[in-house]
Amino acid sequence: MQGPRTVGKSTVVRQIAADHGVVVFDLDDAATRDAVRVDAATFAASDSPACFDEYQKAPEILGAIKSELNRRLTPGRFLLAGSTTQAALPELAESLTGRLHTVELFPFSQGEIKGVQENFVERLFAAPSGVLAAAVAERRVTARSDYIELIVAGGFPLALSRVPRTRGRWFDDYIRQTLERDVRELSRIRQREQLRRLLERLAGQTAQLLNVANIASELRMDESTAENYTRLLEAVYLLYRLPAWGKTLRARAVATPKLHVLDSGVAARLLRLTPEKLARLDPTPRQQFGHLLETFAVNELVKQASWLDEIVGRGHWRTHDGAEADLVLEREDGAIVAFEVKSGTRVLGEDFSGLRMLREAVGSAFLAGVVLCLGERSYTYDDRLHVMPVDRLWARV
Repeated sequence: MQGPRTVGKSTVVRQIAADHGVVVFDLDDAATRDAVRVDAATFAASDSPACFDEYQKAPEILGAIKSELNRRLTPGRFLLAGSTTQAALPELAESLTGRLHTVELFPFSQGEIKGVQENFVERLFAAPSGVLAAAVAERRVTARSDYIELIVAGGFPLALSRVPRTRGRWFDDYIRQTLERDVRELSRIRQREQLRRLLERLAGQTAQLLNVANIASELRMDESTAENYTRLLEAVYLLYRLPAWGKTLRARAVATPKLHVLDSGVAARLLRLTPEKLARLDPTPRQQFGHLLETFAVNELVKQASWLDEIVGRGHWRTHDGAEADLVLEREDGAIVAFEVKSGTRVLGEDFSGLRMLREAVGSAFLAGVVLCLGERSYTYDDRLHVMPVDRLWARV
């Protein structure tokens, strides 16, 4: 189990341990961590299942677990929870390849926050016409100001428990501690003072094509150093790359990933964007709101896709002449649903250009294309092309 700090991994681990009557070793605790480092084999040798929380702090346990599994490969013997990605821990890749199943925990979805069991993505893959029929029958009334509040609040449980006037301090502490503790534990940072600036510049690129070279030039950093630092920021779940989808579909499709901050509240805080600033209607705040809304909506869709039993691939699709789909979800059988996010209340015909082109390119594999907007009504624009309000993603069915 892996995901950013404070999303509830420890709570889930302790609940699982309590339900099964097994012990949890918290490697955030210095004494426990030291004991595991000195004698990892003993901690891994128990015949009963064991849970290791923040296992990356004592990677010695991985080798000990491998030895135990070589001796007796019984599923479910160990539960590991960590706040860094597997890719950042080469010991894990070497030790447990083929023996590990990964579950990612994200910040709360809007359905979790509101107590709604949302399944929009699942239903869209299963029966797009049914999703539209349900949506057409209901008028959504979330105002632009309400969307701004949702974006700025984000999905971290501890941030949501704060009142708005103190939430910013929580975000500041979370970002600082993640940079000072988790990133530094993964790698020796030679330019620590640049790391925060790099993160702020990257946050400014959320929902846009990633361009590390430009940021490195602005900060007067070596490009390879900026790339390495960017990967470290991904490793601790501050941001992620949404890969280009369908690179072989058409020669003119771009291969550059899009960047998204993992939580819209973190992104807004890094950019010092308050609800008051985002509510302004002059060009810069409107553009910033558009990028944050896309990151917010894409994150909601990615969370729902991660819950499906069937593995779903995800990416963005964009051509060199600007036609795009902000998110493409592909089922294992090749069926796809695609999304475009717009920050206005009205959707024009030109807003479907990328989805229409994608529909023509993949044919019957294209199940549905949805433009998500701030309007109140859902409707079908053309064959398999629909308009829906963003808040339809967490509507109660």
